[in-house]
Amino acid sequence: MIGGLALSAALLKRVLDVGLAIAGLFLTLPILGATALAIRVTMGSLVLFTMVRPGLAGKPFVLLKFRTMRPAIGAEDEIRYAERVTLLGGWLRRTSLDEIPQMFDVIWGELSLVGPRPLLMDYFQLHDSRQARRHNVRAGITVRAQINGRDSISMDQRFEYDVWYVDNWSLWRDAEIIARTVWCVISRHGVGRDDTSIEPPGKATGLASARRARSPFGHLELLRVGRTRRVPRSRVDTAVVSKVGSRGLGI
Repeated sequence: MIGGLALSAALLKRVLDVGLAIAGLFLTLPILGATALAIRVTMGSLVLFTMVRPGLAGKPFVLLKFRTMRPAIGAEDEIRYAERVTLLGGWLRRTSLDEIPQMFDVIWGELSLVGPRPLLMDYFQLHDSRQARRHNVRAGITVRAQINGRDSISMDQRFEYDVWYVDNWSLWRDAEIIARTVWCVISRHGVGRDDTSIEPPGKATGLASARRARSPFGHLELLRVGRTRRVPRSRVDTAVVSKVGSRGLGI
């Protein structure tokens, strides 16, 4: 067994991941170049930003995305998360083009094309035993939640979709998810919000009923030459803070 899959299934999935990711990067190379140039011209030299996320068995890895926000100017500006998303950045998010660099994560073995979306590291500590099963397989770029409501569904619903995927994986199901994901991206079905509007995971401790003021995804780590900059969101659910401490929810 590798994670939650039999050895033969895991190896086949891995081979297909690498082959399709390389093909995807080759086909989108002009888009990658044009996007990187547009970000460089409109937002400065930091083209990519990285996020530390839990992958297979909760092992941390570096997730790549195209940058979509301008840097904060002063402490007050740091909390104005939505206002810092540029016109280009908003378009990249709506079209999911900001996700293309994650193909490199797939090639490096940190991600799969299909698998539960990786959340914040601190969320790994908040999972109950059922939710934690989503880490029995590699995290992925897309999964059932992405084609069944995406940004409009709750975290608890996402977790149920993830656990169902782990328990019912098949090669044909991956193919179906990839095909439906392409349609969702083209039609923008379910894309009405970004990660900043996702609520905390439900727990018996009361996290399920805790009201969010803003998303716990409002923290970003922007890396430039080995230096990390944390951008905190304006407010954090008290239930989440009580679990992870006053240091906040870093990505």
